[in-house]
Amino acid sequence: MPVIPKIRPVSDLRNKFKDISKTVHESNEPVYLTKNGRGDMVVMSIDAYEQNLFQSEMYVKLKEAEYQAVSTKKRYTHDEVMTELKNTINKETKKKG
Repeated sequence: MPVIPKIRPVSDLRNKFKDISKTVHESNEPVYLTKNGRGDMVVMSIDAYEQNLFQSEMYVKLKEAEYQAVSTKKRYTHDEVMTELKNTINKETKKKG
C-alpha cells in the first residue's frame, strides 16, 4: 500500500514542532512543508536521513560496478575476491594496531 505523503504548512514547524517531530520519528517518513502553497522544505528524522543516504551511496556504487563490468572483460572468482578482501582487512588491522 503506497504511503501518502504528509504535507504541512511551514508555519507548523514553529507552532507544532512537537507534533511534526513525533510524526517523522514514528512513521520514519518525511514531512513536506509548504510555503504559500508551494513545496519549500522536507523534514525527516536522522535515522530516515541516514538510511536514505546509505541507499543513495549504495546505488552509486552499484552503478559504478555496472559500468566497470561493461567496460572490462576481467572477471574474478569468489576465492580471488575473498583473498583480496582478507588481505585488505589484515593490512588495515595492522595499521591500527
